[in-house]
Amino acid sequence: MQLEIRHLAKRYDKNRGLAPTSFDVSAGELIAIVGHNGAGKSTLLKILANWIVPDDGTVMIDGVDLRKRTAVVRKVGFIPEVPNLFDFFSVEYNLRLFAALCRTPFSRVEEVLGEFNLLAFRKTRVQALSKGLKQRVNIGRALLANPPLLILDEPTSGLDFEMTREIYRLLNTMHDAGKTILFTSHRPEEIKNLATRIMVLHDGNLIFDGSPEDYFRSETHQTLYA
Repeated sequence: MQLEIRHLAKRYDKNRGLAPTSFDVSAGELIAIVGHNGAGKSTLLKILANWIVPDDGTVMIDGVDLRKRTAVVRKVGFIPEVPNLFDFFSVEYNLRLFAALCRTPFSRVEEVLGEFNLLAFRKTRVQALSKGLKQRVNIGRALLANPPLLILDEPTSGLDFEMTREIYRLLNTMHDAGKTILFTSHRPEEIKNLATRIMVLHDGNLIFDGSPEDYFRSETHQTLYA
């Protein structure tokens, strides 16, 4: 298994962010994590991305404990819903900063600029970009170190049709290249067309884990999300 999660839990004051949760992820899966706002989706992703520390449980990525931050930093690429870029710096400088942090050669920055059609924007300040272009930079930055695991929180939120289609193309391309991908979404068509597996969180609990076909026929979908 590429990702092994055992009894992972997070509490916020008196509220449960994530109940004790266990599951495995095999290399090459493309998993949609579904749930209403407050269900625990972002909490789960941020734990896997090492943005927040769980209260209980363990996560192993390629046999390495998630708590060994320096050992797993190159194994996980995280794309948050709101791009966390430096708005007053150029696209290229943002990528170079992250390349330096993850000890990636600057030649990789040139590759990402080309791969994501960002060469024309390399000197443009991030604050001048559209939301769609910011998301493209955000994804490119996460791929600088070529991590095997990608985690995306609502990757198409607020994007127009054309940019949404572009994000779908990028996700399919990355999946075809062998990346393991976990993403959250509220869009049924997105879940149906992209995912190979669907997991549903409700009030911090994992209540469904199965194929898209089984999910859309399930009582979980009909009762909570139809």
